[in-house]
Amino acid sequence: MQKSLRLRNRADFSRVYRHGRSFANHQFVVYWFRKKEVEQFRVGISVSKKVGNAVVRNRMRRLVKEIVRHHDAELIEHVDLVFIVRKGALTMPYKDMERSVLHVLRKASLLKTSNR
Repeated sequence: MQKSLRLRNRADFSRVYRHGRSFANHQFVVYWFRKKEVEQFRVGISVSKKVGNAVVRNRMRRLVKEIVRHHDAELIEHVDLVFIVRKGALTMPYKDMERSVLHVLRKASLLKTSNR
């Protein structure tokens, strides 16, 4: 995932948490905030220490980034997204995790209309 598509600083995360909307399922929570200045979309991923050690948390971050990268054409533009990974996602195979991420994005109406 390109650096320009990532949320990096605390102020951006705080803005999304404070002013954004959220939707969740058992594995993920997505907060989103519409921002006109952003060309495409930006993604931040948060994984709590309760989920696991650093190796586990970084692996979950990489997997979610990869899922978003594969489906970037389906995401709407001009939004900041923050994914929060829950413990339920730890034991999931990649395909199920991908389905779960798409489910929470669909629930939040963040996907462009598609035939899925």
